[in-house]
Amino acid sequence: MEQLVHSPQSLGAVLQRARKTKHLNQKEAGLPFNIEQSTVASLEKGAPGTRLETLFRMLAALDLEMVIRTRNKTPSTNAEGW
Repeated sequence: MEQLVHSPQSLGAVLQRARKTKHLNQKEAGLPFNIEQSTVASLEKGAPGTRLETLFRMLAALDLEMVIRTRNKTPSTNAEGW
């Protein structure tokens, strides 16, 4: 399943959905890669300033991967204007 992510908040929502699909709580999701429950909660809330290393560890913990591609030339609709 592919999900488009345009903001820290939408990334957090994807991470949370993936975690819940696996029937894991935040603590259980972070355990394999030594990620604190509070960090998982911050990621899921879309907190800005997350370190890339932490993001990639969380993706690995949830068996997810990131794909970067050229976006369509449509006007941006998010609050950040990206």
